Amino acid sequence: MNEKRVIAVFSGNRAEYGLQFPILQAIKNHPLLEYRLIVSGAHLDNNFGSTISEIRKDGFDIYAEVKIEMSGDKKTSTALAIASGISNLTPVLDKLKPDLFVVYADRFEGFAAVITSTQMNIPTAHIEGGDITEGGALDDSVRHAMSKLAHLHYTTNEQAANRILAMGEDPWRVHNVGFPAIDLIMHGSFETPENLIKRLHLDPQRPLVLFTQHSVTTEFEDGASQLEPSLETLVKLADEGVQIIMTYPNNDAGGEKMSKGLQKISLLKNPNIQLHTSLGRFVYHGILALAKKPEWRVACVGNSSSGIKETPVFGCPTVNIGSRQQGRLRGKNVIDADYNKEEIYSAIKKCLTDEDFRSVCAVTINPYGGGNSGELIAESLSTVDLDPKHILRKGMNLEGKHENGWFR
Repeated sequence: MNEKRVIAVFSGNRAEYGLQFPILQAIKNHPLLEYRLIVSGAHLDNNFGSTISEIRKDGFDIYAEVKIEMSGDKKTSTALAIASGISNLTPVLDKLKPDLFVVYADRFEGFAAVITSTQMNIPTAHIEGGDITEGGALDDSVRHAMSKLAHLHYTTNEQAANRILAMGEDPWRVHNVGFPAIDLIMHGSFETPENLIKRLHLDPQRPLVLFTQHSVTTEFEDGASQLEPSLETLVKLADEGVQIIMTYPNNDAGGEKMSKGLQKISLLKNPNIQLHTSLGRFVYHGILALAKKPEWRVACVGNSSSGIKETPVFGCPTVNIGSRQQGRLRGKNVIDADYNKEEIYSAIKKCLTDEDFRSVCAVTINPYGGGNSGELIAESLSTVDLDPKHILRKGMNLEGKHENGWFR
C-alpha cells in the first residue's frame, strides 16, 4: 500500500474556508492523502467572529495556528501583514515538510503563504487562479502573482484556465475543476428554512436582503463613504418592512471604518435590521437557498464574490454594488449598481418585485461547474508527479518571437 501524501492546506479567513470545506473533506476521505490544516488571519481575530470555532465544529483537526499581525487601516498595514505571515508561517512549514501545499484565491494572507511555500521549494497548488476582477482592487495583481509562483492550478471556469495558459504555464499543470462551493450546494449542505426562521427570527411573508460590502483595497480610504449609500438604502427598506441581514466586511484595509458604519446602523435598534460578525457558510448558503422557494423573496446585495459565484446556483437575484467585482464571469441574475442610493434602491426593488426578472434569475445558467470540485482536486493531488525535477522546474511556454512586431 502506498504511503499517504501529506497535504497542507492554508486558510486565512471565513469566506475562504467556506470554499475550502469540500476540498478538505475530499482530502480527508481520500485513501492516499492526509490533510494538515493551517489556520491563520481573520480566523484568529475576535473582531471577525473568531471563525476558528466554525472549523472545529465542522470536525477538522487544526495542525497549526499562524498569527498574522494586521493593525489599522493604513497603507502600510497589508504590506506588514504579508511580512508577518511569511515570518510566522516559515517555521511551521519547515517543521511539517508537506508533500504539497494548497492555497486559495487572491487575498494577502494567501499571498504570504504562497511566497513562503514556493521559496521553500514545497510544491504548491493554487485554487481559483485566472479569474479577473477589474474593479480597482489588488485582487487581480495578487491572484496572478500567486498563479505564477504556484506549481499546480485548479480553476473554477474555462476562461480562467485559458488565462493561466496565456501566462505561459505548462498545460499539464492547469485543471479546470469548477467552483468548490458548488459541491456543498449540490449536496444540500446548508441550513433549513425552519431553523433559519427560528435562529434569525425571519418572517417568510416579508422580503429579505442579505448584505455584505467589502473595502476596495486600492480605494480603501473611500470605503466608509462608498458604504454610506448602501446603508441609507437599507434603512429605507427596513422602514418599509424589508428584513435586512448584514454581515461585517473582511479584514482588508478600510474594513475597520466600514464596520463602524454598520455598527451605527445597528444602534438604531430597527427591528428589521440584524448585524452579524459572521454567519458562517452553513447559514449563509441557507439564506440564499430560500430564493428557490416561491413563498420567499430574497436578494443578495453588496460586493462579495459570493454574490457573483454562488447565487446563480440558487437562482437568487443579486445587486452588485460598485467596482469590486467588475469583469467577473456571472449569471443573468446579477444587476450592477453604482455607489448611489437611488440606483441601489431601484435595483433591490427590481430583485424583490419584478416577476420577469425573478423568472430569469430562477433559470439562469451557472457558469462555475457541476459540484465535484473537491473530488477532482483530491484525485489530482494524489496522482501528480512530485519528482522535484518535474514539478518544481517551471517552464515558460511563450516563446516571445519577433515577427512584424512583438506578439504572444
